[in-house]
Amino acid sequence: MLGPLRGLKVLDFSTLLPGPMATLFLAEAGAEVIKVERPGSGEDMRYYPPKWGDSSINFSLLNRGKKSIAVDLKNEEERAKLIPLIEEADIIVEQFRPGVMSRLGLDYEAIKSINSKIIYCSISGFGQNGPKKNLAGHDINYIGDAGLLSLSLGSTEQPVVPPALIADIAGGAYPAVMNILLALRERDLSGQGCYIDIAMTDGVLPFLFWALGKTSATGINPKNGQDRLTGGSPRYQLYPTSDQRFVAAGPLEEKFWEVFTKTIGLAAEYRDDSINEEETIRQVASIIKAKSSSYWEPIFRLANCCCSIVKTVEEVLEDEQFRARGVFAEQLMSKNGDTIPAVPIPIINGLKKQGDGIDRAPKVGEHNEDFLG
Repeated sequence: MLGPLRGLKVLDFSTLLPGPMATLFLAEAGAEVIKVERPGSGEDMRYYPPKWGDSSINFSLLNRGKKSIAVDLKNEEERAKLIPLIEEADIIVEQFRPGVMSRLGLDYEAIKSINSKIIYCSISGFGQNGPKKNLAGHDINYIGDAGLLSLSLGSTEQPVVPPALIADIAGGAYPAVMNILLALRERDLSGQGCYIDIAMTDGVLPFLFWALGKTSATGINPKNGQDRLTGGSPRYQLYPTSDQRFVAAGPLEEKFWEVFTKTIGLAAEYRDDSINEEETIRQVASIIKAKSSSYWEPIFRLANCCCSIVKTVEEVLEDEQFRARGVFAEQLMSKNGDTIPAVPIPIINGLKKQGDGIDRAPKVGEHNEDFLG
């Protein structure tokens, strides 16, 4: 299987996380992804710790299976070398601040004049227009501006930093891939390419569907950590165990709640959590805290009531479910031949390009001779 995107050529001007993850998805589906980097040092992610082999592990994970050319985009003669590639390309992905590609003469209108079928995707924090378009930011700023961070901040004494780069991945990479695929379908129908403006902050908003609905319909603004899915309910909660692990409890539905409360032996007077949610939380927490995670894990698995022990990343790599599904079967290889599991990509095997299961990231400018002569 060569992948459903076989034959498509992608020029990837992006760096760091959102764009490179998006083009990794395209590469895994069979597209030829050519990463355009600055000569010498390449993109910044190559130097992010921790180092693995001769490069950053983060860079290697996000850029496996791609090709690299080194071009000084500020040099007009160097940029001219890209014209034959632009003429052949199907997709361009860029992640500079708004206006940068225009100053380089590589904006959508300039590229469209060379290749009218190009699908040109720009990824930025706030999009290509609006009063915030030129503001610098990172994931924490984008999810803050989208309101998502306000729903579960922790306390002023102990604020909680989210464990995932939600805007970069879910607000940037995923919408980029989805819209590129839609644009490819539209090109099949119309014969024309298009411009795609991905704003990571906009892409975060679907995660607030319930909060936006609550605010709009009732006028009640969700409070930090006090709603049903953000810590205000005993039915959707993290409960510490005696060995400093956590039970992830999600028995939202009444049938699961009944099984859960019976399983842990919660006193009858606290099972109706509509009376006093805070007291029910305290009582459940006291029961869970009295035993270890190793005690609770088999009990909750048998009860099958949407409760489990929070896993460490080390445990995830050895998890029986992921092993059974071959989630970590693909391998990433370093320059010296060491291998580790590649980052899993949510493309099913039947739609993913099939190889020997081992891939690596390119060196800076490794494919200059192949594409630039």
